Amino acid sequence: MRFALILIALFISPSLLADTGLPAVTVIPNDDGTQSYSITLQVLALMTALSFIPAVVIMMTSFTRIVVVLSILRQALGLQQSPSNQVIIGLALFLSLFIMSPVLDKINQTALQPYVNEQVGALQALELAQGPIREFMLSQTRDSDIKTFLEIANRNDVTSPEQAPMTVLIPAFITSELKTAFQIGFMLFIPFLVIDLVVASVLMAMGMMMLSPMIVSLPFKLMLFVLVDGWSLVMGTLANSFGL
Repeated sequence: MRFALILIALFISPSLLADTGLPAVTVIPNDDGTQSYSITLQVLALMTALSFIPAVVIMMTSFTRIVVVLSILRQALGLQQSPSNQVIIGLALFLSLFIMSPVLDKINQTALQPYVNEQVGALQALELAQGPIREFMLSQTRDSDIKTFLEIANRNDVTSPEQAPMTVLIPAFITSELKTAFQIGFMLFIPFLVIDLVVASVLMAMGMMMLSPMIVSLPFKLMLFVLVDGWSLVMGTLANSFGL
């Protein structure tokens, strides 16, 4: 049976296959002078764009600040593997989704829905989607960082941050996010550092030099973090740092 199916497949006319195939690229001119591309090419472009989604999530959303702060918090508590990296990344992803939901709603209204309803083309929808993203990134980026990257790129034609291209805005945004994340992490680190210093001083005064201060201070840091409802405070601080 399998051999017969193979023979049938081999003797199928190539012209029949050509007639039933899909066109690879079709460019359709519109009435306003723009061009539309075939669904096959649009799907190919979409599948290619999917490979850039991790970079977009990391570099153009609130993910970087959140994951850096949570990593510093774990280090301040003295915990090496708890919460695990998977838990930290999961918290960062869902908190980023919560923070970015207004931006995603704007993208859906201004770009996605018009494209689905065939009111705009794919390229125009992409340009419309950049508006909410640029607005969010500009609100979180320091003017000094934008100025620095404009000077590096020798873009003397840009007179305001709103005119900065995406190639300048994205690295400036990441630089600002890292700086803000380290500032928040520093404020979180101070209370736990005080506990470590107090425990180390007490152990030295008692002559217990062979006992690791980290082991003794860990329960006190965990108790302090739980008593002040630390996770809610950290999550609330991160959300409020974006102006929510």
